[in-house]
Amino acid sequence: MPLAGAPDGAADQIGSPAQRARGMAMKLRRSRGRDPLGLRRVLSDRLLPALVAAMALLAALTLAGARGAADLVARWEGGAATALTVQLPHGARTDRPLAALAALPEIAEARLADPARLAALLRPWLGEAPALPLPVVIELRLARLPADATALGARIAAAVPGAVVEAHGVWVARLLALARSLEAVALAALLLVAGIATAVVAVAVRAGIAARREAIAILHALGATDGDIAGRFAQRVALLVGLGALAGTLVAAPVLAGFADLAAPLLGGPAAVAPAGPPWWDLPWHSLPWAELALLPPAAALIGWLTAQVTLRRWLRRLP
Repeated sequence: MPLAGAPDGAADQIGSPAQRARGMAMKLRRSRGRDPLGLRRVLSDRLLPALVAAMALLAALTLAGARGAADLVARWEGGAATALTVQLPHGARTDRPLAALAALPEIAEARLADPARLAALLRPWLGEAPALPLPVVIELRLARLPADATALGARIAAAVPGAVVEAHGVWVARLLALARSLEAVALAALLLVAGIATAVVAVAVRAGIAARREAIAILHALGATDGDIAGRFAQRVALLVGLGALAGTLVAAPVLAGFADLAAPLLGGPAAVAPAGPPWWDLPWHSLPWAELALLPPAAALIGWLTAQVTLRRWLRRLP
């Protein structure tokens, strides 16, 4: 029982060290709404969130770049890479060539190209009524990517004498290699941003430790556990980092929507047109990687929490 007239805190000085440790830990846990370590003054709510917001913006752009490269790879692999065109002289019969092409095991579909669509494609160069006779074009859809596009072209030419085969495999293969390289670079950049964010948080935590070294040492000597002290730092850092990442993600969303609007023709979407309402009204918001963007703030908060825990616990182990 505490002594009558004892000053505040005297009860914590009486009893065994284990009792004092439990009492100090309970006080720290009960003071969740307060700031016994003065972390609101030490860990600024401006600089750290601003730095994290900038890195979250870079991370969002990197995620969108990786997603766009993956979409391009999927589109080209299932589209242009498996498409061939066969040209026949003007006025040539097409029933036998279509039957011969459909009989090849590599061909999934053989159909005549729409003359109206061909005329629309040639209109910018030949005008409305081209004087030159247009060849007959047969579009082929392959069942799968060929191992040797040259050998397949030779078999098609043998099945349809006089035909000219145009395969897109060479340039599509180069585009696929470029897209996969961009995807790998984007993922590497994302890991680099995460590493820089971890280093920034570690520096901020070390600065907070240096500013509150005496208070931390006193609480530790009075019996506060490493988990309680590290938890205080980790909660504050996680809150600041999460808010900063949320701000950076919100700033990145309209930027990514603008990029998606410009890249829509490359991904098979409609070309950009003048908006009927405000500039942001007709942006393709639905095409953004919302699932990945929604993970950025909690992932950043988790990185901040873990970094603060590890940094502070390592420093507390060196205390006597």
